[in-house]
Amino acid sequence: MSQSRIPVLAAVVRERLQVAAIDFGTTYSGYAFSFRSDFLDDPLKVNTNQWQAGGGRATSLKTSSCILFNPRGEFDSFGFEAEDRYAELALEDDHKDWFYFKRFKMLLYENKDLSRHTELTDDKGKRMPAMKVFAEGIRYLKEHLLTACGERTHGLDEREMHWVLTVPAIWDDSAKAFMREAATNAGIATDQLSLALEPEAASLFCKYLPVEKIEGATGKGISAFAPGRKYLVLDAGGGTIDITVHETQRDHTVRELYKANGGPWGGTRIDEAFITFLTDITGTEVMEKFKSDHRDDYLDLLRDFEVKKTGFVPDMDQKVTFKMPISIHETFSSVRGEDFRRSLIMKHDLKDQVTFAGDKLRIQAAQVKNFFTETCDTIIGHLRNVLGQPTVRGTDTILMVGGFSESPMLQRAVKEAFSEMKIIIPAEAGLAVLKGAVIFGHNPTAIASRVSRFTYGISVNKTFIPGVHPESKKVINDGRADCQDCFDKHVQIDQEVEVGQSFDEKGYIPSRRNQRTVAVRVFTSTERNPKYVDDPGCTELGNINVDMSNIDSYEERNFVVKMIYGDTELHVEAKVLKTGEVLNASFDFLA
Repeated sequence: MSQSRIPVLAAVVRERLQVAAIDFGTTYSGYAFSFRSDFLDDPLKVNTNQWQAGGGRATSLKTSSCILFNPRGEFDSFGFEAEDRYAELALEDDHKDWFYFKRFKMLLYENKDLSRHTELTDDKGKRMPAMKVFAEGIRYLKEHLLTACGERTHGLDEREMHWVLTVPAIWDDSAKAFMREAATNAGIATDQLSLALEPEAASLFCKYLPVEKIEGATGKGISAFAPGRKYLVLDAGGGTIDITVHETQRDHTVRELYKANGGPWGGTRIDEAFITFLTDITGTEVMEKFKSDHRDDYLDLLRDFEVKKTGFVPDMDQKVTFKMPISIHETFSSVRGEDFRRSLIMKHDLKDQVTFAGDKLRIQAAQVKNFFTETCDTIIGHLRNVLGQPTVRGTDTILMVGGFSESPMLQRAVKEAFSEMKIIIPAEAGLAVLKGAVIFGHNPTAIASRVSRFTYGISVNKTFIPGVHPESKKVINDGRADCQDCFDKHVQIDQEVEVGQSFDEKGYIPSRRNQRTVAVRVFTSTERNPKYVDDPGCTELGNINVDMSNIDSYEERNFVVKMIYGDTELHVEAKVLKTGEVLNASFDFLA
């Protein structure tokens, strides 16, 4: 498998004749595309796909983020098709040798030791390389777009297509590199690929929306996007919450005021709260056996809840009904030796919360609302912290996008907590990221600057100074005493960086005369001025690999490195100090 190579940022962005975006979400995924001519005429003229949901469900503009591999580890299906196929296999008890992955995107946020060899665990504990799972998912969406849209659209040409892959803004550089490599393995050329930060894409989409399609917008124009206005973007997805604060510039570009932040508080937390509640009333042993022995019923239970939760509203006062499969009653009886219904009636703390009507479990509205409480409170607390930062003072608008932002429960929580602010919710909140990614693909310079989430630097050796440097870091190289592991800072945390901006070139020299390739170690830090790369808060990001095999003289091997910031990904340039010869240099953030 090829190493992840991040290309040097081009000085001039080539005009994209066609742009396709893939939104690979935690819960749902989809794609969209548009032609350059349509973008110039109307940026909102973006083509999407209608997915046919199985099991009697209606059509959808996104499909489920599920993927199924056969017992030989070969790709079988993706999305609703994978859900239905796996449920059928489970019904016949033929599913146990298959690989089924659902909501696996969160691995890239949660795994801080991510590598190209990282493995995913499926719903039965079977393991498969994560790179393969992601690549096959991206390949499916890419080929589905080219086939389905090509059949109904004349002129679709893969050679002229520029691809955009959406990623959460709170992902680190390793996770972004992982997605780029997965896309490359899926057949997308790296020079035809851009990564779009999800809240930024949504922001670009909303700038073009007419007022009548935005809840909370008034007047002839959307005042929140007028030059000089500051607004917070709350991108609430299935897995993560992404928060950024933007300011619109006079040239209609967008400036980031506060570094992207957030956490794993997306809509799947509500599903987890529901399962936790069921586990509390049945017992852990019962729920584990039910999940294991009746996988088809368990999947149906989750799908039923996924559909119902979008209809939960703050003002509901009637009990909510959930169909309970007969198998959960049978499992309870076999494990506990008693009837499930009778057991609940006997529990004083539950008798007012849950009742049975035939095979249906009825839960008090207040208890269902509690499924949202912890997650909504966490989001509100984080928003308060962000809005309290001095750099965002004057922000008077919250733009809610992402699938979870369509939840009336979250909407009410935000509106009540920030009643003094304008809350804007587009009619297509769940598609804002996907369609905005297409707009970003046509106009990648629309984001003028971003705020660095970390301090970036390189591990270097410096001349050892007794009394200044610790003896533990003293090393001898070619007879010279050096201090190793020094943090040579390139850019500082919270620093605003214009897109494509590079700072002073940093000069380096190989520590040994026989080196033909230099691996410059790149580190990040949560501190402003770290001294050493092993200081608290420092994390090794990866390497800049510099090829010096064509430089014969050691004296001419002094080279300079220039890291280019402000884009959605880091870029790098390296050249010989004496001659200016450009060296072959690339990032490798995946071990």
